[in-house]
Amino acid sequence: MRVYLDNCCFNRPFDDQRQLRVRLEAEAKLRIQEVIREGGLQLAWSYVLDFENSTNPFVDRREGTRTWRAHAAVDCAENPAVKTAAESFAEIGLRKIDALHVACAVAAGCGYFITTDDQILGKADRISRIKIVDPIEFIKKELP
Repeated sequence: MRVYLDNCCFNRPFDDQRQLRVRLEAEAKLRIQEVIREGGLQLAWSYVLDFENSTNPFVDRREGTRTWRAHAAVDCAENPAVKTAAESFAEIGLRKIDALHVACAVAAGCGYFITTDDQILGKADRISRIKIVDPIEFIKKELP
């Protein structure tokens, strides 16, 4: 199975771990990455991840996320199909960058788009082309 983790997800372990939800999502995300390293899941990457990550002002976070590019089974480049899909996702209320992330995940053949972004999660039921879940939901559904 192929999955796409957005930048919010990659950065979750750097957020305030005193909040229970944040701590649980961080642990779930780390478990997902462990399974990727073990070969139990395939990671999809994209030009949008590269772009958004490059704007992160925190060098340790930026470099930590960038290293995951080497684990990607597929890397989605910008193309007309991605742009068209992103436009349709933006029409349902996703921010432009988020719509591009989701469009890349779809184009990369992912079964899941994993995020901690509440705005994206709130629109998940309006997107039928991919399952959009938080890391906790993903491990409950898909990992032993």
